[in-house]
This record gives sequence, structure tokens and C-alpha cells, in this order.
Amino acid sequence: MTATSSSVGSGAAGSAIFADSDSRKYRYFDPRGQRATHYEDVTVDVQPDPERYLIQNWIISFANGDGAYVKDYTAAKSSNWHAFRAPDQEWERTHYQRQSKIETMVQSVITNARRAGAPKAFDKVWIKILQAHLGAWKHAEFGLGTSLMQAQRYGYTQMINNATLTNSSYKLRLAQDITLYLAEIGMDIPGWDDDLGKKHWLEDGAWQGTREAVETIMGTTDYLEQYFAINIVFEPLVGELFRSGFLMQAAAANHDFITPPVISAAEADYERNLANTIDLIYLLANDEVHGVANKKLFQGWVRKHGALADKAATGLQPIWSMPHSKPISFADVRAQSKERIGKILGELGLKR
Repeated sequence: MTATSSSVGSGAAGSAIFADSDSRKYRYFDPRGQRATHYEDVTVDVQPDPERYLIQNWIISFANGDGAYVKDYTAAKSSNWHAFRAPDQEWERTHYQRQSKIETMVQSVITNARRAGAPKAFDKVWIKILQAHLGAWKHAEFGLGTSLMQAQRYGYTQMINNATLTNSSYKLRLAQDITLYLAEIGMDIPGWDDDLGKKHWLEDGAWQGTREAVETIMGTTDYLEQYFAINIVFEPLVGELFRSGFLMQAAAANHDFITPPVISAAEADYERNLANTIDLIYLLANDEVHGVANKKLFQGWVRKHGALADKAATGLQPIWSMPHSKPISFADVRAQSKERIGKILGELGLKR
């Protein structure tokens, strides 16, 4: 059984007897499996908690008396915030390794494609779409990444913070990848306008619903609501809709074989982030003490952010009609996204 500050009553070395207290591994938490994974060894309880080990309370507190981390940073409640383990088991080293591999792949694709003169073969209308609409989408990714960067500061445990921060890193990496990609192929295409994406993001009516959805998430003060809104609601209804349902589908049909591999890593990123989010929300939705109240809270978040995401998706519809070659309709992609979120919410016992 895990030793806590209340059960020991002393912060002196050797006061507590816990699993492996006589071992040099110093494992003082309960692993999810029979043995602690490397992820658990470097993540669990790295962030202190007065309710578990800090007999002297928080070492550093704010002027109003609040400790470094406060449970009230989210309206959700938990009987044990430390129970969560991220399914992807990502920590600092593995995160950097994966990001490095993705960047190497993306840069290789772009370099080899430019060497072969591929950007010059793009359909002329598709070139405008990349400038205007892929250029606009990078601002959505940057906004979501910035929101998650802010949210991770307030998570009550290191496990939650890790999952939120790696999520942020993936979003910011994609925004950077898109920016560099467009700048590089722009050097091979006469008349390229690097500023067109920003102009459409700020002024094009098709993007204002997406802006509203993203900026609403950014302005939310509840860190768990931000995490929930992005991965449970916005991503399946808008993110996957545009990335997989438009860019990945229409690019090759318009002689563009570079954009899909540049964007593809984001879909793998999302699968990891979604798995982490579902596990955390499932724990809270099925908490023995707070589960009913948490489900009611989450259902409210679904309604709030679902309405904004639906508005954003509807606003993007005209983009599907722009390319010369249209391999898939907006209606078909939209139906898939609705089915997708239905399955996600179903796993959590929630509904639209």
C-alpha cells in the first residue's frame, strides 16, 4: 500500500515502509502492471503532492496561500488524480526521439520532391488552395498547441501534465512543419504568396467558425476542458475532417504527392493523443464518488464545443468544391466525422 503523509506523520528519511523501501529502485507507488514501466519510474509522483508525501505542505506557495498546484483548476473531481497512466507511455526521451524521426521524414520528403521538381507539377488551382487554406490551417494548429501549452501548467499530476504537454508539442511541430513546407515549395512556384494563409485565416468567412472554435478553447480557464474540447470534440469534427477528409484525399488527385506525407504524421499524433484523453476522461467519468457529476460536466462541454465545431465544419464546406479533381464529397467526409465522434463519446458513456 502506498504511504501517505497522513499515514506516516513524519517527513524524516526511513519513516515510511512501502513497496521496495529496502531496494535501490525506490519504488513508492503502485504500478499499473506487475512491474513498473520506465515511463512510470520517471513520471509517477515526480510532481509532489502534500496529500501523499509532502508532510511540510507545499514548499512554494502563491501569495494568496494556494500551493503550486490546485485541484480547483478544473471543475472535474477525482478520488485519485494519480491513477492516470498515459497509454502511449511517452516521456521526455521517447518524445524527443519520435519528434526527431518525424522531422527527418518530413524534411526528406520535401527535399527529394523539390529535387525532382514535383511542386511545378501541382495543379494550378491546387497551388492556390495550399497557399490560402493549408496556410490558414497552420494557425488553427498553432492556436490549439498554444492552448495545450497553457493547460499543462495546471494539471494536478505529472502524468496529466506530460500527456498534455506532448500533445501541445505535436500541434506546434505540425504548425511549424506546414510553415516550412509552404515556404520551401514556394521557392519553386512563381508568384507564391506566403502571407495568403494568414489573410484567409483572419478575413475569409470560411475560416471564421474555425477561428471562433479555436479561440474559445484558448480562452477557456479550465485546463481539462481545453484538453477535452480539443481531442474529444474539435479534432474528430474539424481537425480530421480537414486533414484526412480534404488534404489527404484531394492532394494526389491534383498531382500533389508531397502534402499527404507532410500531414500524415498529424493523424498518428492524434491517435496517441485521443487514446490518452479517453483513458483520463473514462477514469473521471467512472469515478466511484464523482463519476455522475463529472459525466454531467463533460456532457455540457460536448454541447458547448460541439456546437462551435459543427459551425466550423459547415463553414469549411466550400473548400471541397474548389479543386479541379474532387475525389470525395464534403457530405461523405462529414458523415464519417459524425460517426467518429459518436464512437468516441460512446466509449465514455456520453452522447451528442
